[in-house]
Amino acid sequence: MDQIKNHPLYRRHNIDSAMISLWEFYKARFVVLFLISLVMSGIVQYSTSFFDFKDLQSTTDPAILLEKFRVLLVPMLILAVVSLFFSTVLHYYVLHKPLGESNVLLNSIWRSAIYFLPYIVIVIILSFVGIIALIAGIMVLIVGVFFSLTYIAMLSFFILPVMMVEESSIDRTIMRTLRLAHRNFWPNMGWTAVFIILYVIISIVLSGIVLLPFAGSFLSTFANPQDTSKIVTLTTDPLFLVLSSAVNALTLPLFPIFAFILYFNGKAQEDILNVQTTSNDGTYKVRVEDLYARPKEEENQN
Repeated sequence: MDQIKNHPLYRRHNIDSAMISLWEFYKARFVVLFLISLVMSGIVQYSTSFFDFKDLQSTTDPAILLEKFRVLLVPMLILAVVSLFFSTVLHYYVLHKPLGESNVLLNSIWRSAIYFLPYIVIVIILSFVGIIALIAGIMVLIVGVFFSLTYIAMLSFFILPVMMVEESSIDRTIMRTLRLAHRNFWPNMGWTAVFIILYVIISIVLSGIVLLPFAGSFLSTFANPQDTSKIVTLTTDPLFLVLSSAVNALTLPLFPIFAFILYFNGKAQEDILNVQTTSNDGTYKVRVEDLYARPKEEENQN
């Protein structure tokens, strides 16, 4: 896919340019990204309103509780699959819209199916790796858990960009993801950590705004802790469903944009490195010091 060099996110980034590119891309294509995310969030929020969490809360028998969770397992897995499909659609749109593809919105829906099944397989594999990483992280308490979560999140950001841009198979996608993620390991980890922290802060602020109309229910719960059922029934309130879906739709597009920033940064550095180290006989000779070279923007400032 040679035209990716025309993509606005394709460049060597530093942390400042990464965040600026994220915001500029988000603003420029906000409407479509928001609408796609709103449909996804609406489906998920509306579907979860049918889950009887109040009944779960009132159940004290562990055996009965486990059985009820088992009944909910299939619907929750279906919702997870739906969410993954919409995530694939968002990634396809973020990649192809700036490249001028015609009917990109319709193509995003049906062509995403090409990548969807391999993506699910890789997500399942990554989930097992994530469980192992979390267990290891728990052994060193909070710092280890945050490091493990950040590492798994960083790897997950590379999967769909690698698969879509390079048309990779499952095994090659896994290998390329590991190679690109580890080549600039600490910058990738740092950027991912910053992104996660900013996302959490933004989500908390927006969620707080959404919950303002329902402040009375929460205050009454604090006054009467035994009346926690009001919070559970709140999730079925139509106004709450609409507002929470809108909040999710505002933040979900940030993930595919940031994913392509990470990927294009690694790909641009790789392409520049290949050009700089090409010898007369056409072979590539990679220098170790080039792997740690500063972006050109920083060099020019100095």
